[in-house]
Amino acid sequence: MTCQVETTDLEAPTRRRAGAGLRGLSTSEVPRAEKFALMRTGELGSMHSWELVTAVDGPGTRMTMFLSGCPLRCLYCHNPDTFAMKDGDPVLADEVLARIKRYRGVFSATNGGITLSGGEVLMQPAFAGRILRGAKEMGVHTCIDTSGFLGANASDEMLDDVDLVLLDIKAGDEETYQRVTSRSLAPTIAFGRRLAELGKKVWVRFVLVPGLTDDPRNVELVAGHAAAIEAVRPGTVERVEVLPFHQMARDKWAELGRTYELGDTEPPTPEATEAVRNVFRAEGLTTF
Repeated sequence: MTCQVETTDLEAPTRRRAGAGLRGLSTSEVPRAEKFALMRTGELGSMHSWELVTAVDGPGTRMTMFLSGCPLRCLYCHNPDTFAMKDGDPVLADEVLARIKRYRGVFSATNGGITLSGGEVLMQPAFAGRILRGAKEMGVHTCIDTSGFLGANASDEMLDDVDLVLLDIKAGDEETYQRVTSRSLAPTIAFGRRLAELGKKVWVRFVLVPGLTDDPRNVELVAGHAAAIEAVRPGTVERVEVLPFHQMARDKWAELGRTYELGDTEPPTPEATEAVRNVFRAEGLTTF
């Protein structure tokens, strides 16, 4: 489907993360009815921002794109301005692919690529799938960063175009997961096993939050889930990243008028973080 749309170049608005925005991309002014039709086909998506990062969100230098919309409400979310899809900007997939094409040399030189993050990338599977397919056709390494809660939205055909999945396991037991995200843990675990069955490479991510996710039993359960995914097909879980909680999002929550429950929570000590990493290592997992 082809459409004619008016485009307007954007600078990074103040509501976006520092250093991020839609710079270089164009937003699309599309009539409401046509907008929904284009989103169904994946030709149009709702995007919060993009940025080039190194040693984060996958290997090498990466163009990380933050899509808008997420079904989870993580207490420590550092992108609360991506909760609602309506708060993003409409961007054509072809516009994104043209931008990816410009950085192919950088990706090749650094063994990098693209990472679709959010928000939750699987809120927009048609848009994500179109970008992933186009990137693979260019020979670009692809990655998605997901909670796995909407794993059922990812078709096998879409996952064929994914080289790496950053799978965020927020907690190890149902009660803690509900407390952290207001959602259920089971879909994440099911998606992790499915990824292993499909032979996808996975980096497990776990955010260590004192007083929330640091209970030893919870940590052991998260490590057990990661080990279970690895057991389905050895070599699936390439690494586990234990990410220490930080307070970098506190001001953003306040600016959005949202209640931030972790305002008094201190980051974990380096010693506590390393102790948690050792729990994963005890399961035979490479951990950072």
